[in-house]
Amino acid sequence: MAQQETMEQKEKKNREYNEYVKQVTPTHSLSANMFKAFVVGGGICIVGQFILNTATNYFGLDKETAGGWCSMLLVLTSVVLTGLNIYPSIANWGGAGALVPITGFANSVAAPAIEFQKEGQVFGIGCKIFTIAGPVILYGIFTSWVLGVCYWVGKLLGII
Repeated sequence: MAQQETMEQKEKKNREYNEYVKQVTPTHSLSANMFKAFVVGGGICIVGQFILNTATNYFGLDKETAGGWCSMLLVLTSVVLTGLNIYPSIANWGGAGALVPITGFANSVAAPAIEFQKEGQVFGIGCKIFTIAGPVILYGIFTSWVLGVCYWVGKLLGII
């Protein structure tokens, strides 16, 4: 009898806990999140296209050089906005629209460097700078290696 009461108490606590979790868990609108990501990501792309057009049309750079300048300016802008604590607000509102482009990658490198600079150059910045970006770099390189091996084997077998 006592064991049955204990089971009923556990079930009641589980129900109460689940209700509490439902109350405090924020709800998100998928369509609103997609729209925000589209606006922010599109805005970043517009800025990038503006830089490309300006570099080619007004400064006479070829497409490849203009692309390099575009990447550098977008990364610089992202790092400066991260340092001024503006980019995290943009990323919070725009979600993946701010995190996926090159600016998001620059933010993921700059943010830990800024956060851990008080711990020193080596143990702060040096150890923590790639906390977020490190796995992206690692798996990006590993994936490109695997695909390169698959391509090489495909060439050897005459598939590709």
